[in-house]
Amino acid sequence: MNPNQMNPVDMFNFAVWGIIFFTIVVQLFRSIRIVSTRTTLIVERLGKYKATLGPGFHVLMPFIDKVTALQDLREETIDVPPQECFSRDEVQVQVDGVIYMSVADPVKATYGVTDYRFAAMQLAMTTTRSVIGTLELDKTFEERDMISQAVVDTLNQAGEAWGVHVHRYEIKNIKPPSSVQNAMEKQVTAERERRAILARAEGDKQSRINTSEGTMRELINLSEGERQRLVNEAEGRASEILSLAMATASSLEKIGSAVVQPGGEEAIKLNMSEKFIDNIGHLADAHTSVIFPADLTNMSQLLEALDLHIDGTNQTNVVTARE
Repeated sequence: MNPNQMNPVDMFNFAVWGIIFFTIVVQLFRSIRIVSTRTTLIVERLGKYKATLGPGFHVLMPFIDKVTALQDLREETIDVPPQECFSRDEVQVQVDGVIYMSVADPVKATYGVTDYRFAAMQLAMTTTRSVIGTLELDKTFEERDMISQAVVDTLNQAGEAWGVHVHRYEIKNIKPPSSVQNAMEKQVTAERERRAILARAEGDKQSRINTSEGTMRELINLSEGERQRLVNEAEGRASEILSLAMATASSLEKIGSAVVQPGGEEAIKLNMSEKFIDNIGHLADAHTSVIFPADLTNMSQLLEALDLHIDGTNQTNVVTARE
């Protein structure tokens, strides 16, 4: 049939069937779905939840099944924008952070909340404000972990209904006003200087203690050494005196034994006379000082005064010995 000879009704029917055929082909192609790893598809049949499609190849019922949501199961990060918070001591600080979370239940994440990302962000902001409101400004910098844990616990409680799991929440910045920041910097500087002064004082104190202990030990060692030296010298002198006494006693014992022998008394007198005459010869020395009560010119009288009687024979022997 010549298209130019087609009447308007035939042309209308041809266009309608063409559209229907094209629509069927498109729906057939759309019913074929390939789902990648760590991804799920939520399928509804006639407006009612039908199934959750995991990774792999799937064929849907054309015109009946419909994919309403695609959920990514990988962990994702959500930035929490900066917000103004007031601490317990009424100081305004600016706090921001980041949430690390993932979808645990795709069905709840689709039907449990309109936008779980926005809901998690808002809940993290309100929880952060509440926790910081219970802390003083100095504690907010020290209790970052506590604040983060409180936000994670609150988000996980709400996440059970939203089908999401919050792994952690990190505070990126806590910024106080510039005036407060300057005051805190001055306080930190003063605290560092105080610690430095204390450290120097403690070091000087310990140095003085060590020096005094060293001096004390040195004096003790010196006194112990001096005491030991005196003891040793005393023991040496005692030993010397004992040796001299023993030698003297032995000598006197031998002299006494010699005196009782025949001619012993005359030998002793002769020996004492020789020593006496020998000592007289040293009277002219400059370092010798001797006082005699007798007349030194009369030798015989002097010897008689000392009970050293000499006769002619002994005198000859003395003179001979002197010569």
